[in-house]
Amino acid sequence: MPKLTIQGVGEFEIAPEKRLINALVEDAGTDQLHACGGKSRCTTCRVKFVDGEPESMTEAEKETLKAKGVEQPGVRLSCQIVCDDDMTVELVSRLEGSGRKDQGTPCAEDIEPPPSWTKK
Repeated sequence: MPKLTIQGVGEFEIAPEKRLINALVEDAGTDQLHACGGKSRCTTCRVKFVDGEPESMTEAEKETLKAKGVEQPGVRLSCQIVCDDDMTVELVSRLEGSGRKDQGTPCAEDIEPPPSWTKK
């Protein structure tokens, strides 16, 4: 099982193929934001990879990061990533201090929209 390390939070074993956003919220119990419900429409689910960043990304993620002007090395949308390998991330967008009333609507088990994979 892949190991997810969240800086300042801890280490967690995650079921293979689980979406990173769901692992962050369900397994690790973090207050990671996901305002659009994991559909790659916003950028509130951003994380910064410290180690284990996937080499591929969805076209939707690539387009959203560019459109929102948040393209930075290691910064990715957790709603568009599958936990296949060990990874270490830093939370970027959290409910605490955001002024939002909640983290966002629940995210589906599978990546939405249906992924078209490309190189990052």
